[in-house]
Amino acid sequence: MELNVNTEKGAAPGAPVLKIEHLHISFTQYEQGLRREQMTVIRDLDVEVRAGEMVAVVGSSGSGKSLLAHAVLGLLPYNASAGGKMEYCGSELTPDRIEKLRGSEIVMVPQSLACLDPLMKTGHQIRKGRTDKRTKNKLKEIFRRYNLKESVEELYPFELSGGMSRRILISTALIEEPKLVIADEPTPGLDLKVAKRAMEHFRELADMGAGVLVITHDLELALETVDRIVVFYAGESIEEAKASDFKREETLRHPYTKALWRAMPRNGFQPTDGVQPYAKEMPEGCPFAPRCRLCTAECSKEIPWRELRGGRVRCLSAM
Repeated sequence: MELNVNTEKGAAPGAPVLKIEHLHISFTQYEQGLRREQMTVIRDLDVEVRAGEMVAVVGSSGSGKSLLAHAVLGLLPYNASAGGKMEYCGSELTPDRIEKLRGSEIVMVPQSLACLDPLMKTGHQIRKGRTDKRTKNKLKEIFRRYNLKESVEELYPFELSGGMSRRILISTALIEEPKLVIADEPTPGLDLKVAKRAMEHFRELADMGAGVLVITHDLELALETVDRIVVFYAGESIEEAKASDFKREETLRHPYTKALWRAMPRNGFQPTDGVQPYAKEMPEGCPFAPRCRLCTAECSKEIPWRELRGGRVRCLSAM
């Protein structure tokens, strides 16, 4: 039995599956009694994922990047409000459309293994209760692909290793033949070998025709499998680059992206002074300006996207 990914309705190879422009997300908070305030966590995020492509959104912890997955799936908290433009296969991704596609054409592989039901056998969870012959045969093929014995179907989550649990979570996505897969921090807590294998599983989904969006803080691991990187900092996407651009610092564009490159273990693990600004204390203009040695007075103004050397960047000093 051959595994296929649904490629109908505009998801031809290379066509945009997900396109997000100027996404912003705010939370309503109450302080000092009844005083209501809006805290903007994502200010301006752009990302595009094409069919057959694997894209990573990378950034430090606390940058708000995981909210991206919740926004696409319509799972933001009750006190959150979102704006911007989201398209799926060329059409607006409305709340009603999200409700219809979530869990079938659009699936998420969550960060927490606690998302597996501890009281339900894994096979039943992956099949979502379906017992038809086609679904059962497909599950057997998925298990063969991921080197899982058929007997794993009868195990409960507490009987699985960490690596097996990750493969089970990915299997719950693959059983639906999705067009878009969103993986939210899929590798924390895994040893390097298992983490690499998990990323290879997502690469396989992309090679089968799905668009895959990985949200992660592990840049070095992402670079081994993804096609493009969107760099996220303090609520903004600031650079979009091909994975091959990260082979050398000189082929990158934004000062923060270059700082990420220098901070990778293979490049000397060089730290950068300063910290990411808190959402309520965001500077005007470029959020990285207080830490940037190239900062000028112009950096306090709005910084637009511009095309540069095959990528995109929000920086006045990038050359």
